[in-house]
Amino acid sequence: MINRPQPDEYSAFAARYVDLVGNGPIIEILEYLQQMTYNFFLRIDPDKAAYAYAEGKWTVKQVVGHITDTERVFAYRALAFSREAIELPGFDQDVYMEKATFNTRSLEDLANEFNTVRESTLYLLKSFTEEQTMQKGIASGNPVSVRALAYMIAGHEMHHIKILKERYL
Repeated sequence: MINRPQPDEYSAFAARYVDLVGNGPIIEILEYLQQMTYNFFLRIDPDKAAYAYAEGKWTVKQVVGHITDTERVFAYRALAFSREAIELPGFDQDVYMEKATFNTRSLEDLANEFNTVRESTLYLLKSFTEEQTMQKGIASGNPVSVRALAYMIAGHEMHHIKILKERYL
């Protein structure tokens, strides 16, 4: 079981994601979110997939791709920190977006990719011992635990789904 992280296990910036997540078991929360988010993505009108709510903002497809990219990064950090206390660089979401091809793909394809990445993340998180979930490393110059990363994955997803619902759809 992956217990809720303590505030000293993640940065003040990451708190905005961790704080969005309830107190239930994180694996069950991630499984629930997987189904809800996947189905939400599939229900988006394909005609709205290229929509951005303002100049310079990402499209719906780019937001979906960003959620998946970020989950991959956070899951890799969890894997790395579960094995050794190392320092990993930050990732600049805007640089990642410049090189991404999300807008050339179908929304269904992006939704399927999200679903597959979540499956992989769940297998990874379920493989950790309790001791491994408490191990820390440094990411983006801040200490973070494996279990905090699990909560950050869920909270980051919730954050962007809220934005999609409020500003895009």
